[in-house]
Amino acid sequence: MGAPSPKGPGRAGRWLARVHPRLPLLLRRAAWLALALAVAPWLLLAVAAALTPLPPELAAPEERAVSTVLLDRHGTVLRELRAGDGARARWLPLDEAGDRIQRALLAAEDRRFARHPGVDPIAIARALGQLAAERRVVSGASTITQQLARALVPRPRAVRGKLGEMALALRIEASLSKREILEQYLNRVAFGPGLRGVEAASRFYFDKPTADLSLAEAAALASMPRGPALYDPRRGAGPLERRRNRVLDRMLAAGLAGEAEVARARAEPIALAPKGSGLGAPHLVRAVLGGALGPGAVPHEGGAAPLRGRASSITLTIDRGLQREIEVLAQQTVRGLSDRDVGAAAVVVLENATGEILAYVGSHDIEDAAGLGHNDGVLALRQPGSALKPFVYELAMEQLGFTAATVLPDVALSFPAEGGSYAPRNYDGRFHGPVRLRDALASSYNVPAVWTAAALGPERVLARLRELGLGSLDREPSRYGVAIALGDGEVRLLDLANAYATLARGGLHLPVRAVRELSLSSPAGGSGAAPVEPPGRGARVLDAARARVIVDVLADDKARIASFGEGSALDLPFPVAAKTGTSKGFRDNIAVGFTPDVTVAVWVGNFDGSSMGGISGITGAGPLFRDAMLAAARVRPPRPFEPPDPELIAEVEICGLSGMRPTSACPHRRRELLPRGDAAALAPCDMHEVVRIDRRNGLRAGACPDAVVEERVFERHDAELTAWARAAGRPVAPDDASPLCGPLPGGAGVPPAGARVRVAYPHDGARFVLDPSVNSVQAIRLRADVPPGVRRARFVLDGRPIEVGPPFVLDWPLVAGAHRLRVEADGASAGEEIAFSVE
Repeated sequence: MGAPSPKGPGRAGRWLARVHPRLPLLLRRAAWLALALAVAPWLLLAVAAALTPLPPELAAPEERAVSTVLLDRHGTVLRELRAGDGARARWLPLDEAGDRIQRALLAAEDRRFARHPGVDPIAIARALGQLAAERRVVSGASTITQQLARALVPRPRAVRGKLGEMALALRIEASLSKREILEQYLNRVAFGPGLRGVEAASRFYFDKPTADLSLAEAAALASMPRGPALYDPRRGAGPLERRRNRVLDRMLAAGLAGEAEVARARAEPIALAPKGSGLGAPHLVRAVLGGALGPGAVPHEGGAAPLRGRASSITLTIDRGLQREIEVLAQQTVRGLSDRDVGAAAVVVLENATGEILAYVGSHDIEDAAGLGHNDGVLALRQPGSALKPFVYELAMEQLGFTAATVLPDVALSFPAEGGSYAPRNYDGRFHGPVRLRDALASSYNVPAVWTAAALGPERVLARLRELGLGSLDREPSRYGVAIALGDGEVRLLDLANAYATLARGGLHLPVRAVRELSLSSPAGGSGAAPVEPPGRGARVLDAARARVIVDVLADDKARIASFGEGSALDLPFPVAAKTGTSKGFRDNIAVGFTPDVTVAVWVGNFDGSSMGGISGITGAGPLFRDAMLAAARVRPPRPFEPPDPELIAEVEICGLSGMRPTSACPHRRRELLPRGDAAALAPCDMHEVVRIDRRNGLRAGACPDAVVEERVFERHDAELTAWARAAGRPVAPDDASPLCGPLPGGAGVPPAGARVRVAYPHDGARFVLDPSVNSVQAIRLRADVPPGVRRARFVLDGRPIEVGPPFVLDWPLVAGAHRLRVEADGASAGEEIAFSVE
C-alpha cells in the first residue's frame, strides 16, 4: 500500500500565492497615504501661515511709541494707554518682568512653549482624546502663541476660526523669537476686566511692579488669561485661589518650582491692594488726555487740545503716594457715611507755590456704577454753600472799609429777590445780634454775610469771584442776588480750591497746573520731552493785607467754637485756615482750606443730586478734609503761617462788643489784626455808655441825690439791632427818667442827634399774593427799627399814621393793591419810604 500523495494548495493558499508578490507595495502605498493624510493639514496650515499677514502691531513694534505713558511728578509710571484705547495698560519689557511670572505662565498655559512651532500637536491629540473619553472638553490645546494670535485678531470660536488662529500662530512663530512672543503675550492679553497686560494687572491688584510679585501672586496673575472675568478677585477670591493652586501644582510637576517654594505659595492668601490704588488718578488722566484740563491751564469751556493719541509721555504733577492714600480715604468716607445717604466723594490737593495738582480724586471709585463713579467731582458743577463767604468779606474790607473788627447785624432781615423776598437764616436757627466780622466768618453765620453782600451789591461780588477763577458763575447778577454769599451758584471744586490757594498766596492768582513735562509724538515717529513752562508770580486779585487778615480769621480755632465747638474736624495739630459749606437741601458738602504750602478741597454728596441725610460740611466733608490734610502734611511737612507784615498790618486792642477803640466803659477787650490805615482811623467805642441810674427803680437818675444814684454801663445799639437787643435782654439803658428826681438834664432820654428810624419789614419792592383757598385773615407783620430813646413811633401806611410802641411791630391784614410805607418818630429822622404790593 503506497503512501498518500500530498494535497495541492487550497483556495486561500492559491490567493496568497497570487497576492504575495505585491504585498510590500500595498503596505508602502498605505503608509504613504497615511503620511500624506497626516502631513497635508500641516502643509495647508503652513501655506495658510505664509499667506497670513503679520498683524501691524507686530509688524511695526515701534508703533508703540504712539502710546501715552503717564508718570507722576517723581517719574513713577502710573499707566500706559494706547491711543483710543480706554483699557488700563502699560508696556513691560520681558527683561523687566522677572522670572516668576514667566515660570508661572508657562506652567499655566504652555509647558512645551519652547519646543513647538506655534501649534502643539501633542496638546491637540491629548485634548481630542480627553474629549472622546469624557464626552466633554477637559483641557484646551491653545498655545501661548495661539492665545496671542486670538488677542490680536479675534475670530469666531468655530473650526474655520480655529484654523485661522493656528495659521496666524505659525506666522508669528516664523517672524518672532520665543522671547519676543512671550513679551507680546504678557503685554497684549487680558489679565483682568479692563486690564491689558500683566503689568497693568500687577499694579491694579497688588500695587507693585510685576518683577516684585511673590510666586503666589505671579501664579494668581498667570491664572487670569484663562478667564479674566471668572477669576477677577474683586468678585471673590475663591475661584482664583483654586486656579492659582492648580497652577502651582503644575509648576511643581514641570520642575519650574521646588516643593518648599510651592508649599509657601499655596499657604499665602490672596491679599489685594486697597481698592483704588490701581493705576492712579483715572479722572485726572481722562481730563488731561481729553483736553478738559490742559497743561498749565484751569479747565474752561471747550478745554485744551486733547492729548490722547498725540502725546507719547506725560509727566503729571501728582504725587502717586499721596494720590493712593487719598483714594483709599475717599472710599472709606463714602462707606462710613452710606447710612446717611452719601454716595460719592471728591478731593483735590494743590501746591500753593506753583498751582500744581498733588492729588486728584474725581470720585471715590470710578468702577462704582451705582454711585455714578465715572463722574468727576473735581470738575463737576456743585453749590459751594458758605465756602464763598471769605471772598465776600475780603471784598467788603477793600471797598467798604470793613475790618475783622467791624460789627455786623445778625438779626431777622429781609432782602429783595427775584419773585419775592429773601430772609436768610443761620444754620443753628438763632440770631446772635451784633457780631464782629471775625466771629461771623469763623462761625459761618449766614445773615451777616448776606447783609454784607447786599451792601456791596451782587454785581461787585460776582465780578470778584470771576476774577478768582470761578467762571462758572456766568449768569446775570439778578439771578443770584444777595444769596451769592451763601453759594447760590455752581462752581467746580478745582476752581474753588484755586481761589483758596490765592488767599494762601496773599492774593496772587495762578492757573492750576496738571502737567509738568510733555512729549508729543511727531508724524515721523520721533518725540521730544519738553517741560511745561511754570507760571510767573501770578496776578494780583486780592489786597495783600486784607487777604492776610482773612487767613488769620480762617485759622482761628477759638473764633469758630461758637458754631462748631471744640475739637471739630477743622482742628488739626498744625495751623490750617479752613472753611466748610453746605448747599440747599443738603445736596453738597464742601470743606476747603490750606496751610502755607498746600490747599485741600473736599466735596461729599451724590452725583445724581439727591439729598444726604442732614449732614453738614463739618460732619460730612470735614472728616475727609482732616484726613486728606494730614496725608498731605506727610508730603509737605506743615509749618506755621508767616507773621503778618508789620508794615502792612498792626495788632491793636479793640472793644469786644463794638470792635472799636476801647474806652473806659468797655468791659471786654481783645486783640485784633487791622491794616495799618484802618488801625490809625479806628474810632472810639460808641456802643457802651455810662448812665446814672436811680437804684430805687432802675430808671435814669436825673436830679436824684448821689446817695441813691449808681453808675452803670449799658449797651447802645443802632436801629437794626435795637429790637433784637431788647428781646434778648441785653443791658440797654432805660428811656425814662425816675419820677422821684425830676426831669433829666439836657434832654437826656430822648433820641440822640442823628437818630434815624426805618422800615425793617417789608422790603422795598416786596410782592405778596393772597391765597383764595384760605378763609381766615391773611396778614403780615410790619416791623420798624428804632434807636434807643424812642418811646413811640408811627407807621405811615398809604398816608395814614398808626401809632406803635416797643417792640415797634404791627400785624396788618393784607389788602390787594399797591401800598407805600414809612416810619416816623419824634426827634428822629424818618427813613426812606418803601413800596410793596398785594395781589
